[in-house]
Amino acid sequence: MIRYSHISYISLIAALTCLPVIAMAHVDTGSISDQALVQEPDIVACTLEDGTQSECAQFTVKYLPDDLDIGPFCPATLDDEGGIWDWTGDEAGLYRIDRAYFEFLSNLGYTFYDEDGTVHIADIARAQPEDDHACINVSEDASVTMTMLIPTTPVVADKSTALGTVSKIGLALNGVPIFSDAPSIQQTGHMPALDTCGGHVDPGGWYHWHATSTDLNAVYDAVDVAASCYLEQDSAAMFGYAFDGFPLYGSQDAGGEVPTNLDECQGHVRETEEYPDGVYHYHAGTEFPNLPPCLIGVQAEGNFTTTAEAGVGAQNAGDGGRNEPPRPGDNGGMPPGFEDAAAQLGVTSEAFFAAMEAAGGRDADLSQVATTLGVSLDDLQAAMPQRP
Repeated sequence: MIRYSHISYISLIAALTCLPVIAMAHVDTGSISDQALVQEPDIVACTLEDGTQSECAQFTVKYLPDDLDIGPFCPATLDDEGGIWDWTGDEAGLYRIDRAYFEFLSNLGYTFYDEDGTVHIADIARAQPEDDHACINVSEDASVTMTMLIPTTPVVADKSTALGTVSKIGLALNGVPIFSDAPSIQQTGHMPALDTCGGHVDPGGWYHWHATSTDLNAVYDAVDVAASCYLEQDSAAMFGYAFDGFPLYGSQDAGGEVPTNLDECQGHVRETEEYPDGVYHYHAGTEFPNLPPCLIGVQAEGNFTTTAEAGVGAQNAGDGGRNEPPRPGDNGGMPPGFEDAAAQLGVTSEAFFAAMEAAGGRDADLSQVATTLGVSLDDLQAAMPQRP
């Protein structure tokens, strides 16, 4: 579990306050690709989550950049090859979605195909899955736009923000939104397949990434996965801006070296091609998902909205703002075993699940969960449901 230490955070603030103001990662509105923009970026008044009045760069982008090809996601049969998935159960790791992977999951109790090898595929923008386990492949909606707010001059927060399941991370330079881990199979019973560039379509009909796609082939090589992202790969290049305004880079420094002085959010202060005076910036990791585990800055309120009727940022999606597939069982959407664990701890299953999500989702910091629930760490660990 990656944690943020008080000492490193104080050191970081000291380093940042010694930099010239111009080096505090001013957002370049001209850096986002025209192929994605609905209209010219603008600088608008905004309120940060700590209540500070500020200015933000406002970007409104299309459901998909004009020059971006996506997929494949779910294979039609076991004889076809789809995208990728980061399995977090027994024999955890990054897998290509193919026959071997589906048969591996079936041996663990998650069967995604019929006897004839036809894969269960569901488009949850149109209907909920009929099978217990389905590969999610959402259709695109070309009418959807997304509007994002990024502080023009970043502000360091009092403490870092951990990124749990489907947390907002930032905006890629080609105009694709970036989010943290997708919901796991253990959470939903289903698999929202990613393509080989680490992205998929939200229930709202727009494409987004769950990886630093321009530095992804190095990850495949490291774990010997037979996959390749077709985008130009550059491990030292700037990938985008985080929602706190700090830049996102690949896994190497400008000189091609792997940085060794990164903080717990995978960031540090150093010169870059775009910021020659030095700037705090995040780096991609070498394992999937190769994204920062936390953000150090303050984000803007309401920094991600869409015109979609469902999904992340939707205005009319109802409670929770999503249209996700149902989770297995008749337990109000809780993953398997959560109701029993909650009862053992003397809390509601809703409170248990909310505490897990707030502490990092599938990689939750259990000590934080225990504090939130008012139980001992030993009791929590004893009650935790075991993965299948």
